[in-house]
Amino acid sequence: MPRYFFHTEIGQDRVTDPEGIELPDADAAWEKARATARSVMARDRASQARLMSACLIVTDEAGEIVLEFPFSEAVTLPPRKDTTLH
Repeated sequence: MPRYFFHTEIGQDRVTDPEGIELPDADAAWEKARATARSVMARDRASQARLMSACLIVTDEAGEIVLEFPFSEAVTLPPRKDTTLH
């Protein structure tokens, strides 16, 4: 099973993932990236504005970029309330 590494970039700062995780394919890596971004943002509410500019750079064992997942893509907004008066 392939190993994927999830590096976090926020501005000029980069936190590398030295261990990675084995996942079946790039689709599973995308799902893991989304779950990770959501988890970090839920855990660190004070830094949410800064985290909106963060990005997970997912690489394979050869160091090739498989995908880039901006934290902003992990945000789901609640449905908009209808403000129309009936």
